[in-house]
Amino acid sequence: MKNPAGPIVVVDYDPVWREWFESLRALLAGVLGDLAPIIEHVGSTAVPGLAAKPIIDIDVIIDSRETLPEVVERLATVGYRHEGDLGIPGREAFRPPDGSIAHHLYVCERGNAASREHLRLRDYLRSHPDAVQAYAALKRRLAVQFRDDRAGYTQAKTGWIRCCLEAAWLATDLVEPD
Repeated sequence: MKNPAGPIVVVDYDPVWREWFESLRALLAGVLGDLAPIIEHVGSTAVPGLAAKPIIDIDVIIDSRETLPEVVERLATVGYRHEGDLGIPGREAFRPPDGSIAHHLYVCERGNAASREHLRLRDYLRSHPDAVQAYAALKRRLAVQFRDDRAGYTQAKTGWIRCCLEAAWLATDLVEPD
């Protein structure tokens, strides 16, 4: 599947998303080697049962920001283009190669706040099926309301996500990631 353009489409959870992630993870691990000790599937496609846009979100965790130039260089060898932090300090975005599986790739230093939030939200949703159903309903409604407005769609989810993250902080079944 090519990277999407056009209207926002939220679909039922598809188990193939895990396979897509594993394929991308293998590619990234092969290219980055020991520069990327952790490669995580984050976002809605990482939560079984959650409706989502069929776009895989990946966080590559590096041990030190000092290795970022080499990470950028290695990713470029397989067609990734560095886009900078896109307004989120410490989270570097990369445009995937043309024709690849639809995905967003982010590189973060270990302990980065954006990556911690991605993992916290994913793990909370994986263990709270009622939240999964509520989030799926919200996403479906917003996909209709903001069909051609990706920024509006994302912004409209922010309050719900913040509440969910707060609940995740309070949950006793979560452990702070490294």
